[in-house]
Amino acid sequence: MSSRPVQILLLLLVIGSALAVVEVKHENRGLVSELEALRSEHEQLRVEWSQLQLEEATQASHGRIEEAARGKLGMAEPQRYVIVERGAAAPRTGDGS
Repeated sequence: MSSRPVQILLLLLVIGSALAVVEVKHENRGLVSELEALRSEHEQLRVEWSQLQLEEATQASHGRIEEAARGKLGMAEPQRYVIVERGAAAPRTGDGS
């Protein structure tokens, strides 16, 4: 076997491996860029989740619910009410305390 075909084969292998390195580096850069974008989105979603949890805690507080019931809906605590016990003959009345 002469050295000329071997040299051509080696040259083709070197060119092929160089092209593979370029392709892998290009793909790596794209993946790193995507990773950074996903990390940024993750941080934004984490902040939004914290804000939503805080808002939920604020909206669900008993004082706020009671204020809305009294102010917006005109509700008030009953002054007199009747307690009916299961199997009892006559209901008991209470004074609301």
